[in-house]
Amino acid sequence: YYGTESGNSEDLASQLSKRLKKSGHKPKLLNLADLSPKDIGKYEHSLFVISTWGEGDPPEAVVPFFEAIGELPKLDKLKYSVCALGDTSYEQFCETGKQLDAALEKAGATRLADRKDCDVDFDEPFGEWATEVEGVLAALSSGPSVPQVSAAASVASEFGRKNPFPAEVIDKVNLSASGSQKETWHLELSLEGSQFSYEPGDALALIPENDPLLVDEILGLVALDAGETVETPSGEKALRDALIQDFDVTTASKAIVKKLAGLANDVVWTELTADEEKLKVYLRDRQLIDVLSDVPLKNTTPSGFVGALRKLPPRLYSIASSFRAHPDEVHLTIGAVRYQAHDRERKGVASTYCADRIEVGSKVRVYLQPNKNFRLPEDPKTPIIMVGPGTGIAPFRSFIEERAELEGSGDSWLFFGDQRYTYDFLYQLEWQDHLKEGALTKLDVAFSRDQPEKIYVQDRLRENSKEIYDWLQNGAHFYVCGDAERMAGDVHQTLINIISEHGGMNEEQAEAELAALKKSKRYQRDVY
Repeated sequence: YYGTESGNSEDLASQLSKRLKKSGHKPKLLNLADLSPKDIGKYEHSLFVISTWGEGDPPEAVVPFFEAIGELPKLDKLKYSVCALGDTSYEQFCETGKQLDAALEKAGATRLADRKDCDVDFDEPFGEWATEVEGVLAALSSGPSVPQVSAAASVASEFGRKNPFPAEVIDKVNLSASGSQKETWHLELSLEGSQFSYEPGDALALIPENDPLLVDEILGLVALDAGETVETPSGEKALRDALIQDFDVTTASKAIVKKLAGLANDVVWTELTADEEKLKVYLRDRQLIDVLSDVPLKNTTPSGFVGALRKLPPRLYSIASSFRAHPDEVHLTIGAVRYQAHDRERKGVASTYCADRIEVGSKVRVYLQPNKNFRLPEDPKTPIIMVGPGTGIAPFRSFIEERAELEGSGDSWLFFGDQRYTYDFLYQLEWQDHLKEGALTKLDVAFSRDQPEKIYVQDRLRENSKEIYDWLQNGAHFYVCGDAERMAGDVHQTLINIISEHGGMNEEQAEAELAALKKSKRYQRDVY
């Protein structure tokens, strides 16, 4: 079973399924998004690969399963194991996997192997877990034997996650007009020679590089030789190059700070990590550079220092182009992140790498990340409603370009929002052309700072509530992309209110109706 947000859990579950087939087993691969807890227990042996999203949340598509996880049947005959994917930069590391593991145990199931919790660099721990459970299954059965497979990930010959493609930048444009308080970049990359193809709704994983100025400042604080050789995931490199290209030098998680404290063997570092709650509060808005500035790290070695860090994780961006419209190209819409904290300018690692340090002709390391939970309807005649403020517009540019390439596509309605019409109307001319040519049927915009009262996309939804309800009744699919914390929640509640008002339902019934739309994949969200 897998539960996935960006596709990693599904990919790993598929890999394990193929391994088990080669061992003589007959595995069945199932998506938890398509099941309820009552479906668990049909098989004697069950393996789960599941990710945690955000602050300890289950993947978007698996939320209904987890909301009913208390309904697991008695599972005293089930033998299982869980591989949990997460990110140690978040407080609730692998929380979804931990909750699933505990729920299965409470229902009476027995572990085949202990749960494996994996950070963003998950290949090796996943391989170790897969080898362990495969061995246990072989011991339980008399037939299949376990092939000798290395736990470490092998390098793929084709381009992909384990072997990123060096894509050339063929265009780079700042979409935000002079005077905007934002900085939004349109990036076009060549995929020629990669053999990549993608569907609207997919994401591109971009492996950034750290700001050399930040790396130099860190090297000064830890007093290490920038030229000394260290081991990295991609081979031996000079320390400075390794810190720029291979390691996360921004995140200051509990796990990283505790490793550094172990290296320091210093009373100040010991005091810093002694109280879990105080450490949590201290790290809430601090980065690695702040910790090293506050508490000098003495007497460490280059290999010891990088050994305390984690691998630099890729950044996933919703693809902003249709492969049909732009063969061998991929387009991205990236908002540069810049802010001040603790008297220091902060820069988004990937966004300012793209904004400040790559130009036309540069090459960036990328691979495709399919997103099967965010797809256009199979029938192009099906009407669609899209809500994408800010850089959330990216996948809908892909959607509309795709439909422009397909003759006889159905109606499409786009809701876009940003700060100011004059400066922040991303892809304005393209939307106007699509309206004229018919690929886009309706466009409603909300620019929050063009008038005294703030106006957002959810306000435009309310203004068009009856027509939106009619579109849904006529089979429309509803899509949301963008900020999960505020916008997506407000849009979700607005949808409930629309269904309640025009469907003659109370709020509970409207919520059930919306859950049914999600279950049938007519309500899909790509939020972050």
